[in-house]
Amino acid sequence: MIKACLFDMDGVIVDTAKFHFKAWQRLADSLSIPFTEEQNEELKGVSRVESLEKILAWGQIQLNNAKKIELMDLKNKWYLDYSAEVNAADMLDGVPEFLQELRENNIRIGLGSSSKNALMILEKLGILHFFDTIIDGNKIHMSKPHPEVFLRGATELKLEPSEIVVFEDALSGVEAAKAGGFHCIGIGDAQVLAAADAVVPSMEGMSIERMVSLVSND
Repeated sequence: MIKACLFDMDGVIVDTAKFHFKAWQRLADSLSIPFTEEQNEELKGVSRVESLEKILAWGQIQLNNAKKIELMDLKNKWYLDYSAEVNAADMLDGVPEFLQELRENNIRIGLGSSSKNALMILEKLGILHFFDTIIDGNKIHMSKPHPEVFLRGATELKLEPSEIVVFEDALSGVEAAKAGGFHCIGIGDAQVLAAADAVVPSMEGMSIERMVSLVSND
């Protein structure tokens, strides 16, 4: 019996990944570190701290903690500048309709994201009221693939992981969901997200009936 859904944000609810990429690329450029879209894929679902550490390692650069904090703050400022104009039109296809169906059928809704700007984004999208709990980068200590973000979501929803479906677009997020004992539907490339119970190309056309059928054989 599925009683709740936990959603990642970037790439599942809204495409803010492009803003993260632009901000990280700008930061890498400022440090003369080459940064590609392929490398950016490795940062999906990863905390800001770990993302910076990866970029510095690619550039073989070592910095003290004070400088790292300065760079992370700069990256976040650029990200917020880029994403300032996000609105309901930027929601990915199928998301508002599915959230409405979940709410009408008393299936609880939570967010499980490494982003520290989740509240702002959900508010700008006009869907904050749908969420019973929001677990973001401000509330967790371990980033995906550690399952903390989803386990904390389950705790706040007062449900067992086996009663919850996680929607994820990143391999690290899929691994986190499965490590925590959740059902998981991947959004995106079936080869990349093969560890999920099922993979669909997008949220478009998602419904409770379809969700249940996708995870019923996992």
